[in-house]
Amino acid sequence: MSRIAKYPVELPKGVEAQLSAEAVSIKGPLGTLTQFMLPAVAVEQDGDKLQCKAVPGADNGGAMSGTMRALLNNMVTGVTKGFEKKLTLVGVGYRAAAAGDKLNLSLGFSHPVVHSMPKGIKVETPTQTEVVIKGIDKQLVGQVAAEVRAYRSPEPYKGKGVRYADERVVIKETKKK
Repeated sequence: MSRIAKYPVELPKGVEAQLSAEAVSIKGPLGTLTQFMLPAVAVEQDGDKLQCKAVPGADNGGAMSGTMRALLNNMVTGVTKGFEKKLTLVGVGYRAAAAGDKLNLSLGFSHPVVHSMPKGIKVETPTQTEVVIKGIDKQLVGQVAAEVRAYRSPEPYKGKGVRYADERVVIKETKKK
């Protein structure tokens, strides 16, 4: 059995969990998230705690119970605090501007890049070279940040491009004669 699945997921005040045969729904102050149940895992609610247990006879029940517990914990964190990813634009003339649910990027192309945000994701630009992506779904926030970064990922010679705020780009040395 997974060692992480042995620990229950605590439900703070104001957070409710609804269990059904095929899905778990967690409702909190920031919104509601739903996760489909994995067939090899049984989720039980005991007061304000959720416990994930492997179904006897399932091939990968031990591993999947840890995965399900991590997903539930991320859902509880998302509906209480939320998640955010910070991106930084490095390069001359690289700019970002948030306009509603769209992010306008100037990344050195001959045309501006406009990225539409999916439902449930908010974007802010505190400065022209910083982008903050916020939401309650950890996977969706990370996916949107990766899509924005993919427009112009950091290149290894000058370090120009879109990078995560905590990312460290290793600069290569250029060829010498």
